[in-house]
Amino acid sequence: MSASRNGHAASGSNDHMIHAPISKRFSDIPTAIDIPVQGDQEDEAVEIDLEDLVDDPTELCTLFENERAARTYWMTVSLAYAKQKKIDHAIEMLIRGGNAMQDNSPKEKLSIVTCLSWMYLWKSREAPRVPPEGAQPDTKTKEHYLQLATTTLNDASRISPTFPPLCLARGVLLLLKASLQPPSKAPGAGHIEQAKVNLLKDAIKHFDQASKVSQGKNMMALLGRARALFGLGNYKESLETYQIVLKRMPDLVDPDPRIGIGCCFWQLRHKEDAKMAWERCLEINPESKAANILLGLYYLDSSGRVPTNSPEFTRLYKKAMTEYAQKSFKIDKDQPLTCATFAGYFLSSKKFSHVDSLANKAIQYTDVNAIASDGWYLLARKEHFSGNFETAADYYRRADEARGGLEKGYLPAKFAVAQLSVLNNDLGEAKLRLEKIIQSANKNERNYEAMILLGTLYAEEVFTGQDSAAKEDKTAEMRKAIEYLEHVRTAWKDPKKNLNSDSAVLLNLARLYENDQPEKALDCLLQVEQLELDQIPASEHPTDAEDESALRNALRKNLPPQLLNNIGCFYSQFEKHELASQMFEAALSSCMRIGEEDEDLDTDALVTTISFNLGRSYESQGLTDQAVEVYEKLAARHDDYTDAKVRLAYIKLLKNPIKEGPDVVTKLYEDNKTDLEVRALYGWYLGRKSYRKKPSNVNEDQELRHHKHTLQHFDKHDRYALIAMGNLYLMAAREMRRETDEDKRKRSAGYTRAVEFFDKALQLDPKNAHAAQGVAIALVEDKKAYTTALPIFLKVRETIKDANVYINLGHIYAELRQFSKATESYETALSKEGRANDPSILACLGRAWLNKGRAERNLDAYNTALDFAKRALETSPDQVHFKFNVAFVQIQQVQHIMNVPETQRTVAQLEEVFAGLEAAISTLDEIATNPQPPYPKADLEQRANMARNTQRKQLSRQIEGQREYEEKNKEKLAAALEQRQAELKRREEQRQKALEVERERQEKIRKEREEIAARDRELAEHRAEEDRARQEADMTTDSETGEKVKRKRKAKPRSTGEAKTKSRSRKKKADTGDEDESEEERQPKKRRKLASKKESNKYKSAEIVVDSSDDDEDALDNAERAIEDHHSSDADDASAGNDEDRMDVDNAGDQDDEDEDEEVTTNRAQPKRARRGRVLDDSDEDEEDDAGPAADTSMADAGDEDDED
Repeated sequence: MSASRNGHAASGSNDHMIHAPISKRFSDIPTAIDIPVQGDQEDEAVEIDLEDLVDDPTELCTLFENERAARTYWMTVSLAYAKQKKIDHAIEMLIRGGNAMQDNSPKEKLSIVTCLSWMYLWKSREAPRVPPEGAQPDTKTKEHYLQLATTTLNDASRISPTFPPLCLARGVLLLLKASLQPPSKAPGAGHIEQAKVNLLKDAIKHFDQASKVSQGKNMMALLGRARALFGLGNYKESLETYQIVLKRMPDLVDPDPRIGIGCCFWQLRHKEDAKMAWERCLEINPESKAANILLGLYYLDSSGRVPTNSPEFTRLYKKAMTEYAQKSFKIDKDQPLTCATFAGYFLSSKKFSHVDSLANKAIQYTDVNAIASDGWYLLARKEHFSGNFETAADYYRRADEARGGLEKGYLPAKFAVAQLSVLNNDLGEAKLRLEKIIQSANKNERNYEAMILLGTLYAEEVFTGQDSAAKEDKTAEMRKAIEYLEHVRTAWKDPKKNLNSDSAVLLNLARLYENDQPEKALDCLLQVEQLELDQIPASEHPTDAEDESALRNALRKNLPPQLLNNIGCFYSQFEKHELASQMFEAALSSCMRIGEEDEDLDTDALVTTISFNLGRSYESQGLTDQAVEVYEKLAARHDDYTDAKVRLAYIKLLKNPIKEGPDVVTKLYEDNKTDLEVRALYGWYLGRKSYRKKPSNVNEDQELRHHKHTLQHFDKHDRYALIAMGNLYLMAAREMRRETDEDKRKRSAGYTRAVEFFDKALQLDPKNAHAAQGVAIALVEDKKAYTTALPIFLKVRETIKDANVYINLGHIYAELRQFSKATESYETALSKEGRANDPSILACLGRAWLNKGRAERNLDAYNTALDFAKRALETSPDQVHFKFNVAFVQIQQVQHIMNVPETQRTVAQLEEVFAGLEAAISTLDEIATNPQPPYPKADLEQRANMARNTQRKQLSRQIEGQREYEEKNKEKLAAALEQRQAELKRREEQRQKALEVERERQEKIRKEREEIAARDRELAEHRAEEDRARQEADMTTDSETGEKVKRKRKAKPRSTGEAKTKSRSRKKKADTGDEDESEEERQPKKRRKLASKKESNKYKSAEIVVDSSDDDEDALDNAERAIEDHHSSDADDASAGNDEDRMDVDNAGDQDDEDEDEEVTTNRAQPKRARRGRVLDDSDEDEEDDAGPAADTSMADAGDEDDED
């Protein structure tokens, strides 16, 4: 950017070396000075070496006073001291010099006083902001020196208020005063305290005055103005001012405007531009401490945008600290920004002693509130780590206040105070602070750390409430926890935010989702698993893995076993038992790995739990032998592990229900009478044993007595016993008689008693699905409250994956006459494991289809009902009521088809139904002779006689009549059928033909577009080739320089002797414009007119813009136009083609061309020379381009209505 960059370095001559700009500060101070003294000779003088001045300037001051030295000598020596950074000596010299000038003219003293004010301003920059701890009482701060500078400037102003250097000094003084102003406490990122705004605006006025006096040549005034604008937050205007300074004075390096340019770019979020500016600063001055530390902060910021475990983070962080920050620290160990940066580094490495000294230095010497805030924050973090919470809280408060506090302030400090509140167990205060942080943050820049902590606090509150005996409603807390944690989880997916996933967040979400949304809980755990797998280095990956699945299974042994066990439990809940087994096996392998790595770690409890879960998973898959093996190993290792013994007893009871199973269960019960799990199994065994011999009095039932004994003597809140007793009372009420009102009252009382037990269980466990299902069954059977029970069953269906739930739903839907949903529920129950050929479900399906056929008068539904009735009979051929169901449906078919119009039935259907009627008569006769018929024998015989005597004759007449109808209308029916088929065939042919035409049209359009694109490419290439040839033809070799120059065109001789027209002279200027850009910029604008192009009218608009000077073109121009018109006409002829080959849009374009006179388009740019005009885009061009109750299997009730009809 400096002038030296434009030298002749490319020539290779050593006489033209490029020298980087150097600082001109104190460049006018000589190396030595001669002080004239009084003596024998007139020219006697004392030489003073200004590069090796004495440490005590008293002798020099005395010499100058005695010899009445001129002002110049006083100022030169004092500036020499300042050049050596001995500001105190320079100030002493200036004060003594000013006193020595008391007798002289006041204006003679003016320069000394002005220089003294600058020295005070310099001292203010180096003085501490606040006195260091343990410092002397007379320690001078920035404020002290600013007061001295103010006083000195006032003295200078009394001498000469218009002295130009005073304007600049006043501006700098105001800048320094503004930097010491406290930050604004008003909310909002860009708000500045009004006092600071006033100071900065006053500073700008003084800088503008200084610049005006110097006629804009004072670059220091412009730099001061840029700095004031930066302080006001006007970064764009500040950047422009810095760039003006750099443009006018590119060799200025002290101060360097590139530093300010980079800072402005940074604030405007152009960080790469800021980096380039600072790097250029270092190229010119490698010892720039500001550029070094700012580049270090740039790379620190870049390292914060990549994962901390990546090699890129290590590279960026190392470059920031070792290459830049460390160099800046070596140049100036007291620079506040460098001290704060290194304090942060030492804090991360736990070197607290260095943190204390560097952070205090940053606080004391900075004049930037943000740096002071960082210093307090680092001190607070140090105390936080050390456990000094009170001191840490005080430092956090100071860090927050240094940036404004209250609604503004420093978010990390506010967040740290909330952390301290959590450590002090003041959770209410912590949540209040965190919510305030989140609410005050911008939606695009949310504080996700605060969200994580607040969500975790609410989650812990929910978990504590779940574990406590007193159940409180924590719904609001759960909702807030999920909301905050899900916000964070969503932010991880945004690559711009560059946030790392946190396993703790996902684990908390999984616990929150566990009960109500287990699928989301599983998704969270799987995401945690993936995070853990990604942390495994590639060196530990097995090399013999066949595929991705095998690799994952092999790597899972390196994951925490608790995670794998939880994933397996959720898979079991979703009935994905094979995946669950894989997880449990991997968890056991992980336990073995942990035990091998740390022999002192006890993993027995974890192994026992996972092994039991694995056995249950084997059971669910039907791998009973493997499950028994697992349980036996557990029982052998732990004699008191009752859960494994219970499962073993249950399996043996299922395998050997006669002898061995009951013996094992009884022995287990005798050995563990106090264990509720054992008592539950024994009660289930008693119910299974006495299922076929239920006593008439429910109170005498052994299972009921057993559960009653459990509630009375062991645990009155045992939910299994409560639900079991409710089920027993429910079944007893269902079997009660209902003929009289007294019977109905007793039956209702039984249901009420059952509901009492279910209600008690629900009070203990509001989410107990089995108890809720019992209540719903009682509502249906006792109160016929189908609409009330339906939502309960729907909710239960989400928890209990049992066929009985769907059977109950089918019953309710059937009663509500929603037969489609009823059949769907029955079919779902039929699809459950072990229920594929359940005759009860098949009978329910038959009944539902029968009722659907009757409701919709649909013969197909009757046929489907008959199919299901026959399937039920095939499954249980000995069941008499299934035989009755088949006969009943066949009779219902006869009644339905006899009412169907002749036009909607056929002889074949009638004959099929007639055969079914004959079979039904035989079946009813057979059932009537059965010792235990489902209905009274007389009723069965009466129904059979009616079918034999009445329905048979009626159906026979229906068949004859249908046959006559079909014979009579045979020809009409055949003709209608043939016509219908022909019509369908014709429609299909038309559809296929239309599709084929559309395909051809699309293919044609595609080919035409490809041809047009190819022609356009050819024309563009040809035009480019012509342009290159024309340019080469126009170039010639300059006889003097040997360089290629454009050929000068000779003027065409005119026979008439006319002078060249103005347009022709313009044409010549345009011809030479390629060589000289400035000349092209100065040429006057041409008048343009529209001229229609006649060669092609294919497109919507084919007009071009031409110059008004084209009429005066010479022979060369005419030849060029002829060549271009030739190519254009060839292209147009090739694209015109046949009218039949045109697209629809082309035809529309022709019509538009006839109507529109002046319209511009560039669908195909004509190969005209650029100087004759330009082609405009036509935006108008169109373009062508988506445990339930037993099933009631009887169908007699379905026929009662027909009988009544």
